Amino acid sequence: MASAYILVVDDEPDIRELVQEILQDEGYDVEIAENGETARESCRLKRPELVLLDIWMPDIDGISLLKEWKDTAVNTKAENDVIGDFPVIMMSGHGSVETAVEATRLGAYDFLEKPLSLAKLLLTVEHALEAHKLDEENQGMRKQLSIADEPVGKSQINQNLYKEIKQISQHDSRVLFIGEPGSGKSKYSRLLHRLSHRSEQPYIELGVATLDADNSARELFGSEVDGKIYYGLLEQAGRGTLYIDDIGEMEIATQRRLLNTLETGYFHRLGGTESISMMCRIITASHYNLEQLVKQGQFNSELFFQLNVLQVKIPPLREHCEDVPDLLNYYRDRFVQQEQFNYRNFSIAALNKLRNYLWPGNLIELKNLVQRLLIVSELETITLEEVEACIVYEAQKQGAPDHETMPGDNALKALFEYPLKEARELFEKAYLEEKLIAVGGSVGKVAQLAGVERTHLYRKMKTLGIDAKSISKKTKE
Repeated sequence: MASAYILVVDDEPDIRELVQEILQDEGYDVEIAENGETARESCRLKRPELVLLDIWMPDIDGISLLKEWKDTAVNTKAENDVIGDFPVIMMSGHGSVETAVEATRLGAYDFLEKPLSLAKLLLTVEHALEAHKLDEENQGMRKQLSIADEPVGKSQINQNLYKEIKQISQHDSRVLFIGEPGSGKSKYSRLLHRLSHRSEQPYIELGVATLDADNSARELFGSEVDGKIYYGLLEQAGRGTLYIDDIGEMEIATQRRLLNTLETGYFHRLGGTESISMMCRIITASHYNLEQLVKQGQFNSELFFQLNVLQVKIPPLREHCEDVPDLLNYYRDRFVQQEQFNYRNFSIAALNKLRNYLWPGNLIELKNLVQRLLIVSELETITLEEVEACIVYEAQKQGAPDHETMPGDNALKALFEYPLKEARELFEKAYLEEKLIAVGGSVGKVAQLAGVERTHLYRKMKTLGIDAKSISKKTKE
């Protein structure tokens, strides 16, 4: 916590400079502002991790400024479901119970009366930073609850991969994970972050393939519109780690912006003019051959070399099938503990079948299969017949929509019963869903395969009720 960036806002020079000196002696990075407008500008230049805010100032009172920041943070969360705010501690020498209550109601972490107590100041700052960090971690855990950070299984491949990531974690070089959809790239990225010296800092994930093309740059770099700041993921990650999945799907214009950021260490928010320092570590991942995309002119060659400092290949599950029994038991136990499913044992025949299965969907397919096996029956033992039925079900779900929507043989004849418009929509929906599943939920790749403009494809999917994010989650971690 000692490296946190804190903004002290107070119109009294002696107080703000004293607080700055005290906090700097504790190892914090401290900036000061003499009024509300200067505080706004400081936040525009660099997102603080904590603000100490005086209530009575000549241009704008601290309560109004607090409300302005909190309203911006709420709108940011509503749009993107991310942490975009920072804790605020109010200060006043003319405070009252009513003022303290109002500040707390508006979202202030705490209220300090002047003259400030040194011990209480330091303790409140420490607790505010810890509470905010815990809140971010809890929200992150809720999103990632079903996925482990530690490799499960005792195979030599798993052991070697863990050693490789542990060694890489001791350095700050950029890392590119390569592997099939569902092989666990994001899991190993989180492991890398947890083993690194940045483990106490934020870890944030961005899935490029699930973003609308028009929003990818704003999501990454942030924006400034009419004086309102949206902090992008590069700023939200702070001194932590930003993991960018599906990097091969990134728009060319956004690739160039990211390349410039990696080369200079600075970036600009969309609509902004000030240079923002990039402090986070960048980890990327792709299930495509990026070198091939470079040759095809679909990926910036300089960006590829910037990202590919260290490359880690995540093996498909079929290459370490000896880990399958441990993985089955692991996911079974997690579902039992977290979702109160009935505990069931795998029969020897069922385990043998699954150990020799090729797992085209890798870890995510295995997890889905375990979940289904725990739901379909309450019998104590999972049989071979149940496993075979689930494998067929998963294969149909992943690779071929059912005959009510997939226009093949009998289903094709069934389409003749519909008016032309409805029949065409049924076919288009089945076609696009199959393509999305085949490419791991990548809208950009489907646009290439289907020969349509990406923006047109987004509109078509919206019209047909196709949720690319949902399909992407089912096909990759």
